[in-house]
Amino acid sequence: MAQAAETARTVILTVDDDPGVSRAIARDLRRHYGADHRIVRAESGESALEALRELKLRGDLVAVILADYRMPQMNGIEFLEQALGIYPGARRVLLTAYADTNAAIDAINVVDLDHYLLKPWDPPEEKLYPVVDDLLAAWRSSDYRPVPATKVVGHRWSARSSLVREFLARNQVPYRWYSSDEPEGQRLLEAAGAEVRRLPLVVTPDGTALMEPEPAELAAHVGLATTPTADFYDLVVIGGGPAGLGSAVYGASEGLRTVLVERSATGGQAGQSSRIENYLGFPDGVSGAQLTERARRQAGRFGAEILTAREVTGLEVNGAARVVRFSDGSAVAAHSVILATGVSYRQLRAPGCDSLTGCGVYYGSSLTEAAACHGQDVYIVGGANSAGQAAMYLARGAKSVTLLVRGESLRASMSYYLIQQIEETPNITVRTRTVVEEAHGDGHLEQLTLRDVDSRATELVDCQWMFVFIGAAPLTDWLDGTVLRDEHGFILAGPDLTADGRPPAEWELDRPPYHLETNIPGVFVAGDARAQSAKRVASAVGEGAMAVMLVHRYLEQS
Repeated sequence: MAQAAETARTVILTVDDDPGVSRAIARDLRRHYGADHRIVRAESGESALEALRELKLRGDLVAVILADYRMPQMNGIEFLEQALGIYPGARRVLLTAYADTNAAIDAINVVDLDHYLLKPWDPPEEKLYPVVDDLLAAWRSSDYRPVPATKVVGHRWSARSSLVREFLARNQVPYRWYSSDEPEGQRLLEAAGAEVRRLPLVVTPDGTALMEPEPAELAAHVGLATTPTADFYDLVVIGGGPAGLGSAVYGASEGLRTVLVERSATGGQAGQSSRIENYLGFPDGVSGAQLTERARRQAGRFGAEILTAREVTGLEVNGAARVVRFSDGSAVAAHSVILATGVSYRQLRAPGCDSLTGCGVYYGSSLTEAAACHGQDVYIVGGANSAGQAAMYLARGAKSVTLLVRGESLRASMSYYLIQQIEETPNITVRTRTVVEEAHGDGHLEQLTLRDVDSRATELVDCQWMFVFIGAAPLTDWLDGTVLRDEHGFILAGPDLTADGRPPAEWELDRPPYHLETNIPGVFVAGDARAQSAKRVASAVGEGAMAVMLVHRYLEQS
C-alpha cells in the first residue's frame, strides 16, 4: 500500500516493486522536495493506482509520477497508461535498467512519457534532481489549477443533480460541477466506482464519495451543522429567511440561548435573489446570497446555532416548554419559539411541468443555472419583484429573456425601479395576458405552448429554460391542528386572533396575545408566513427583531 502523510502539499508519487529501491528513491525525493511536496510511495502498480484514486477524490494535486518499468502483474508502462486516465496533467517518468532503454523510448509514444531515468541514479544531485526540477517547472506552467474541494458529477438534465447543486450554492459551499459525459467527470466516476445510473456523485473535501445524497447526508459531509448541541434553549427559530435570521441575530445578541433550524438553506426566497436594490443601507444593491451570508455570520458571531437540512414536523406544548419535533423523530425544546418558515414558490400546474422540474423547468434557481443559459432564449413566468430580478440577472448572458405575465402590466405587482430597468434592457421582452398552457420535452424542456388569456389563441415556441415565480404558498401544513391559520395557510397572530375583541377559545392567559404571538403563548410568527405580512425583506427582518422583543416580554411574565 502507498505510504502517505496527511498534508495538502502537491504530490510526487513513486512506484517500484523492489522495497529497497522504493525506499531509496522516496528517501532521495523527500530529502530534496519534502518541504514543499508530499512524497507518496507504492510497491505495486495496483496499490499506486488505488492511491491515485484516493488522491483524486480528495482533490489533491499530483505533479510527477515515477514508475519502475519491470514490475510483476503490471509493468511501468501499463501503470502509467492507467495513471494517465486519472491525472492526465501529471508529468510521467519511467525508471529503467540499461537493457530496457528501447522499451522506454517506445513508451514515449504509448503514454506520452516525459522522461526516462536509468537506475541507479546516483548521485541524485546530478541525475535525479535536475530532471524532477524541470518536470515540476513544466507542470507549474501548465493548467494544473486546483478545483474547489467539493465536486459534483451529474447529468446536465437531471432533477437530482440540479437539487444538489442548488443546495450547495445556497449554503455557500464551494463546488465544481462536472458533466458525467466529459473526461474529468468520467475520471471521477471511475475513481469512486460509481454507477452512471446513480448520479449525482458528490465527492466531499475528505474524499468521501456520496451517491445520490439526501440533503441531510450532504450537509453533514460538507461541514454544515445538523444536530443541536443541547436539548433545551431559550429560543428556537424555525426558518432561516430574513425574518428567521433577524430573530437569531437579535435573540443571540440579547443573551438568549438561540438555535435556528432551517430545512434547506438560509436566506429563503430573498437568498435566491440576484439583486436587492431597495434594502435600506445598500445604495448600490446587494445580492440575496451576500445579505444572507452576512446575516448568518453575524448570528454565529453572537452565539446562535444554525442547523441546516433539518425538517420540522411538529410543535407541542409540554407545560412551560415548547417542543419542536424533527422528521427523524428527534426533538428539541425551548421556552419560546418563533415561526419564520416563510413561503415557497407555487408550482405551475400546466401539463408537462412536473416531470420536467429540474430538467429545464426551475423554481427560484436562476442564480444556479444562469451560466448554462448563456446565449440561450429564456422564459420567465411571473410579474412580481422576484421575476423582475431574475430577468435582469439572466439578461446579462442570455440571448433573450421573455417575461410571461398573466396580468395587464407589471405595475400592479413589481417595484417601479425594476420596471424601469426592464424597459431599458433591449433583450428583455414582456408579454402580458399570456400563460403557459403546456411544457413539452423528452427528458428535458424543449418547447412551450403559450396561450393568450383574452383570445385563447395558442403558440408553440422553442424553449430549454423556464424559470417560474408565480406567487408563494406558506410552509405551514405541519402546524395543522396546533397553530391557527387563515384559509390560505398563513399564520394568525396578535390582532388577527382577537378580531371580535376576544382571544381564541383555547387561550388561557389573562392578557390578550402580543402583536406577533400565535394562539399558543410563547410561540410567535415573523415574516412572510404571517397573515397580512408586507412580503418585503426589510419588514421581515423588522418582524424578526420585534418578535424577539416580545419573547423577552413573555419570558419576564412567565
